Amino acid sequence: MQRRLVRKLELEKALSKIKPHPEPKVHLEQYTVSPQVAAEILYIAAYVHNDLIDKTVIDLGCGTGRLAIGAVLLGAKEAIGVDIDKTAVRLAQSNAEKMGVGGKTFWVAADVEVLRGSFDTVLQNPPFGVQRRRADRKFILKSLDLGDKVYSLHKSGARSREFIKRFIERHGGRVTGIFSMQINIPPLFEFHSKRRHTVKVDMYRMEGKTHEWV
Repeated sequence: MQRRLVRKLELEKALSKIKPHPEPKVHLEQYTVSPQVAAEILYIAAYVHNDLIDKTVIDLGCGTGRLAIGAVLLGAKEAIGVDIDKTAVRLAQSNAEKMGVGGKTFWVAADVEVLRGSFDTVLQNPPFGVQRRRADRKFILKSLDLGDKVYSLHKSGARSREFIKRFIERHGGRVTGIFSMQINIPPLFEFHSKRRHTVKVDMYRMEGKTHEWV
């Protein structure tokens, strides 16, 4: 069945209706991806690489569900969102119901390290490792185990790129694309002195361990 192409602005508008975390936890680095950045990630996955439509998707560290819900809105077969924060998971489930995708989304409160299974596509916006060093590494490792294709957001920089690429390759994955973006972080915590902080990020597209390389 041919699906209608969803315009990016239409997707952004839909994603803007998803409620963010009311009390984000600093140690988990719970920065909500904006509707604009989420739409950009999902659009690349869906329409540039055909990694969402009719695919099984898992969103690691899903927060309140913006990426997982967006994936289903673009035609994913189903999406599972996983987060260690029970408050975020409850809100993600509520958001999914309000967006009309409750029947194709499933939500799990758990540490990503305990997950098992196989999925077509992994989406993730892991911690940058600012509050806890190397916090992003377990997300990379688990995503390579779970997914055929992986879309992962990380802090930008030449040294970071080189390290992340080596880390992925050393653990059985392969980087097939890097897309530069920027996120605007509002003052969520007491130590935020600026009204809005802009962070340059890279979205990595990877092929996981389950992918048969040619």
